[in-house]
This record gives sequence, structure tokens and C-alpha cells, in this order.
Amino acid sequence: MLQGNGTLHDKVKEVIEEIRPLLKADGGDAELVEVTDDGIVKLRLLGACGHCPMSIMTLKMGIEKKIKDKVQGIKEVVAV
Repeated sequence: MLQGNGTLHDKVKEVIEEIRPLLKADGGDAELVEVTDDGIVKLRLLGACGHCPMSIMTLKMGIEKKIKDKVQGIKEVVAV
């Protein structure tokens, strides 16, 4: 779990940076759009991830799980 004085946005961004090399290895990427006050993370999937039929699986079972494991207060990750 990430601790410290960083904002939710900063903590989520840090986790995305950890995940980014895996996404890029498959020709994709993710852009953090917003972290709402009620714990919703809005991501834009880019490159191959943007139109891959498995992108929802990547989002929910990969990205969302990792963010929720590391950042307290995150309820859901959604693609925009």
C-alpha cells in the first residue's frame, strides 16, 4: 500500500508508471485522465490497448487490481 502525503492522483499516477512498461510491451499505453473525490479512476487506453478486444480484461483484472491493491480509497477504474 502506498503511503505518504501525496494526493490520490499522485499515488495512482505512480502505480500507472509501474504498469506502463507492460502495456508498452504490447504496443499500448494508458493515460490518467482523472481521479475523482469518490475514488473513481478515469483512464484513457492508448495505442493497441485502445481498441484491443481484451482491453476491458486488461483494465479490470490488471490495472484496476494493481491500483486498488496499492492505493487505499480507490473504488473503480473506468475507461474514458
